[in-house]
Amino acid sequence: MTYVQGFLIPSHDKAGYAKMAAEAAPIFQDHGARRIVETWAVDVPDGKRTDMKRAVALEDGESVVFSWIFYDDKAAFDSAHEGIMKDERMKMPESPMPFDGKRMVFGGFEVVYDSGDGGAFGFVDGMVAAVPSDKREDFAAFAEGHGALFKEKGALRIVDGWGADVPAGKVTDFRRAVDLAEDETVVFGWIEWPDKATRDAAWAALMSDPRMASNKPTWNGPTAIFGGFAPVFDTAHA
Repeated sequence: MTYVQGFLIPSHDKAGYAKMAAEAAPIFQDHGARRIVETWAVDVPDGKRTDMKRAVALEDGESVVFSWIFYDDKAAFDSAHEGIMKDERMKMPESPMPFDGKRMVFGGFEVVYDSGDGGAFGFVDGMVAAVPSDKREDFAAFAEGHGALFKEKGALRIVDGWGADVPAGKVTDFRRAVDLAEDETVVFGWIEWPDKATRDAAWAALMSDPRMASNKPTWNGPTAIFGGFAPVFDTAHA
């Protein structure tokens, strides 16, 4: 089963972050990463209870990065992680990093729905949510149903992952990001679009589509977090 490592990252330096990502990517690829994508915040709304800004304790002058790495499966990720940690090329640089690692949020997810590679994209809707742990199959079915609607309206690709390894962090983590309950699991997903205009038009149309209302979300709506992002680095389209 395809495995995704997902991230939310606070960064103060867009150009520096993109440069760092491009320099680090070959190391991850040498150890088995299939594709690495980094996207920069364009539209990250405030939430009443949770949101992506609070998820990374965002500070003034920073933006949220929504990122993911594809692996063939969890075994491939585990092997890659072990190799990367031993790789001398991963030594910390002397210059300051373009993000705060202490507030970086990360986790591993098993892909339960993937509509298929749609090629290069210009905008992405990112989502993290909490789903009852006994509703994995329902979540996958929901993702597939909604995925078809998004594709119909111009989306290039829809991917949804089920939390498999979501560690607790000292400062921030995915669990706190969605105020996770004991009987819930974190899900991580995204929708790729050609551009923001296509996305905006699609959402406007879908909000009045009765099929959206009939396919009830399985996640906890009040704690789900969302944002719109533009790609700054993609190993598949570098």
